[in-house]
Amino acid sequence: MAENTAEKINPIKLTDNESGTVYTLEFDINDVARFPMTKLPELFFYAFRMHHKNVSREKTDRILFDDLGGMPDGMAERLGLLYSAPFEALSGGEKGKNGKMTVEF
Repeated sequence: MAENTAEKINPIKLTDNESGTVYTLEFDINDVARFPMTKLPELFFYAFRMHHKNVSREKTDRILFDDLGGMPDGMAERLGLLYSAPFEALSGGEKGKNGKMTVEF
């Protein structure tokens, strides 16, 4: 049996030190299809949608700009990895080599 070699990308977790609220940021394949990435603040907002559907864009902007003071080093890269993870899962990887159909672009 072939082993899954795809690396699991762990979500980003933000904890509000005053309230104790923990926000988990990652993407759902359905959200990725509905919300195309255009800007980092939008990507940050959409990462909230997986686990925190009721958090407004205004609140995520406030967290990003006021509470965090912008994205720390590595956060934009991690958001990009989280964004692309569903696409990589669908790409077939090693499984695609023995697929029953051929895809041409």
